Amino acid sequence: MLAGQLMDLRSKLHTQGVIFAYSGYVTEPVLSGVGEALKQKLTIDDADTKTLRSVFAIFVEQMQNIIRYSAEKAHQPPPPASDEGSLKEIRYGILTIGREGDDYVVCAGNLIRKVDVERLEERLSRIRDMTKEELKALYKEKLRADPEQGSKGAGLGFIEVARRATRPIEFDFADIDNDHSFFALKAAI
Repeated sequence: MLAGQLMDLRSKLHTQGVIFAYSGYVTEPVLSGVGEALKQKLTIDDADTKTLRSVFAIFVEQMQNIIRYSAEKAHQPPPPASDEGSLKEIRYGILTIGREGDDYVVCAGNLIRKVDVERLEERLSRIRDMTKEELKALYKEKLRADPEQGSKGAGLGFIEVARRATRPIEFDFADIDNDHSFFALKAAI
């Protein structure tokens, strides 16, 4: 039974063109290890340097988004002798890399708070509808500006994903419960 279930999942992913899948808690060391495996796979596939860099950059941005913003998290109290006053946490998400025709496709998803959906949808719609030149200008503008309130980075991640994608980014939200939605983002390279 177990082997059959896992084989069915493997077959379903393979049928959908998925060459790499990760679902679970994400940390910086996981990002680093998975990233190394991804680089090796792309090298084996003989991806050109520009494609390899773009796929890898989008992968990193998507994983960092999960690490920083997923609403699904596990907490671990610091050791008693620690100087840290806060809990250490890890966050949960899913990421796949696959092929659609000649393109590589990076898809990532995680839970978010429902109160963040409208703001995120507006921001992503704006980014999706920009030209490459407009994205470049926005990227430079964000580099000079102070980070947005509540941001755990420079606010460049989605812009970087859209800049590297070869066609407009796709995104979607699915209601989970009264407080959470599932957020998915897709970028083709």
